[in-house]
Amino acid sequence: MNRLPPRMLPGFGLTLGFTLTYLGLVVVFPLGALILQALTSSPSDFFLSAFHPRALSAYWISFITAGTAAILNTFVGLLFAWVLVRYTFPGRRLMDALIDLPFALPTSVAGLIYSTLYSEKGWMGEFIAPSGIHLSYSWWLTVMVLLFTGFPFVVRTVQPVLEELDGDLEEAAAILGASGFQTFYKVILPSILPALITGFSLAFARGLGEYGSIVFVSSNLPYQTETGPVLIVSRLEENAISDASATAIMMLIASFGMLLLINALQKRGQTNA
Repeated sequence: MNRLPPRMLPGFGLTLGFTLTYLGLVVVFPLGALILQALTSSPSDFFLSAFHPRALSAYWISFITAGTAAILNTFVGLLFAWVLVRYTFPGRRLMDALIDLPFALPTSVAGLIYSTLYSEKGWMGEFIAPSGIHLSYSWWLTVMVLLFTGFPFVVRTVQPVLEELDGDLEEAAAILGASGFQTFYKVILPSILPALITGFSLAFARGLGEYGSIVFVSSNLPYQTETGPVLIVSRLEENAISDASATAIMMLIASFGMLLLINALQKRGQTNA
């Protein structure tokens, strides 16, 4: 009679079966349905839809805005995580709680708030519009709402790593004469780099698929401010199911490829660390 190895938890078959079933129902089957829908069109039609100039423009705008927001969130999120971990000050608990607000707040509400604030007659827009800066219905306002939606991912990814850092290493570096910058670059950064890459990838993926907030702050004009998710919804409203599926497939391939690249960089960072 074969016995399970001691390291294997009881109920492994049941839990693995439940996990695979859940993964199949929630992730694999919907993606499979999308792929099957795209295969209903001929290769030439799929190619024309996926690489239409309007679609290429939407891909570019999506990656530029999501990437810009993710890069900014990486730097600012690291700063916030550092402040929360290393300092004690009045209002720290409130600040820590506010960071999670974008998780709970519907993104459409965030888009509505930003569009109201930065319109030419909004509370903020009326002060900056006379200087020639028009954020309303621009790329920059899209980046701003993506900053809002992706910000918590970086902070919550980096914060636990900073809390677990051994302070003795920093003290040793200071004793050996290292400056503050050298201590951060040589001691702290290698330890938190995998977490930073993870936070960046999560914020980037979140921004790449964002629709609810962008539709309020962007003019959604083709070739100007229209993103990939907005184009997909527009195609669905036009009953162009094949075009929407082709665009979604290309967004999926590009996003998955970027995540694979980021994961490879993360593993490399862990190895070097």
